[in-house]
Amino acid sequence: MSRRDEITGAKALNGYRSSKANNKTKRLFKLNLEKRRFYVPEEDRWVTLKVTAKTLRTINKNGIYAVLKKHGKTLK
Repeated sequence: MSRRDEITGAKALNGYRSSKANNKTKRLFKLNLEKRRFYVPEEDRWVTLKVTAKTLRTINKNGIYAVLKKHGKTLK
């Protein structure tokens, strides 16, 4: 399975590394993924998701159920 955020769908971005002589080589900007368990009180169960640190901050601010609903994700 690819390294993606399971809520937002974010994936790694590509770009260039630049030397002092301005030579360019390709590189990959990887995600800061973390595997976390969340309790969803509306469904009275625990869910394990791979999320980025940015998504984790959003979940802490708005709540897991609101973030899942905003991104159109349903729990299986």
